[in-house]
Amino acid sequence: MARFHPLPVAAVDRLTDDSVALTLAVPPELREDYRYAPGQHLALRRIVDGTEIRRTYSICSPAPAPDGEAPRTLRVAVRLVEDGAFSTYALKEINVGDELEVMIPAGRFTLQPAPGLYAAVVGGSGITPVLSIVSTLLAREPEARFCLIRSDRTTTSTMFLEEVADLKDRYPERLQLVTVLSREEQQAGLPSGRLDQERLTGLLPALLPVEQVAGWFLCGPFGLVQGAERALRGLGVPRSRIHEEIFHVDEGTTTAPARPAPAHSTVTARLDGRGGTWPVQDGESLLETVLRNRPDAPYACKGGVCGTCRAFLVTGEVRMDRNFALETEETEAGYVLACQSHPVTEKVELDFDR
Repeated sequence: MARFHPLPVAAVDRLTDDSVALTLAVPPELREDYRYAPGQHLALRRIVDGTEIRRTYSICSPAPAPDGEAPRTLRVAVRLVEDGAFSTYALKEINVGDELEVMIPAGRFTLQPAPGLYAAVVGGSGITPVLSIVSTLLAREPEARFCLIRSDRTTTSTMFLEEVADLKDRYPERLQLVTVLSREEQQAGLPSGRLDQERLTGLLPALLPVEQVAGWFLCGPFGLVQGAERALRGLGVPRSRIHEEIFHVDEGTTTAPARPAPAHSTVTARLDGRGGTWPVQDGESLLETVLRNRPDAPYACKGGVCGTCRAFLVTGEVRMDRNFALETEETEAGYVLACQSHPVTEKVELDFDR
């Protein structure tokens, strides 16, 4: 369920000229609800002129141990987006003591700490979930190592510069850090420029034994993630070892061809143990149909990126316009993104509880 709770802002820390970190205090009675795995995210919402705005931000702090104390605080980072309704508000208006409506943690871009070698390729604000993954892994698992390859425009635009440097100082033998700047020359290290497929294909084998990496975590803009995935597949990495989270996709990008919709269709949805059946209006996504009747249906971005609206397709057939959130194993198992799904058959049944 899309359960939101008001959480007070405990700290607002400027990271760069265009980004801030928000620390949210969790009251004792809600701490178990906000227990999270490293790499998960939070959906934040606000009402502007009667319209609800939701945005998803990754938790960047180390995750609590499953058998340890539940978190007292949550920390997320927000980068300013041009004309961004929520990011502008976060950078210019949010103060300590304000309350924000926060959904319970969600997301499957996660890593449960285990021995082995892991690696990440991140761009810009894609560092936020990976920071949680790296710090949690190295603190909990002494037999784990991590190679972090990050791309940013300039040093001054790099989020969590000091936090990552502190991790490198704390775990010098187990954390390999590689930084590439696209618009600024470095005195030492790699030459400036974008991390595209061609460059990564040559760079990755020179940095680490690619075939020994137990899990690759790719996070950032669509172009970077897509290029990194293609480079890894070209180097023989199985798809099952590659995990992706995309932070920005250009509007109009689709992943599936259009298919004709039936003249009349219905969707049956099960959510939090209760079900219902409703007619799908012309042009609606299945999520929009469900939301008209069940406002508690889970969603955040409505853009096929965050995966919050994932549901199991029980019966029927759907067309997904975009999918940048579900892994191949999930779609093969029958999961769809409700926000991107349109009926192809007259009857469709979804289960949000699976």
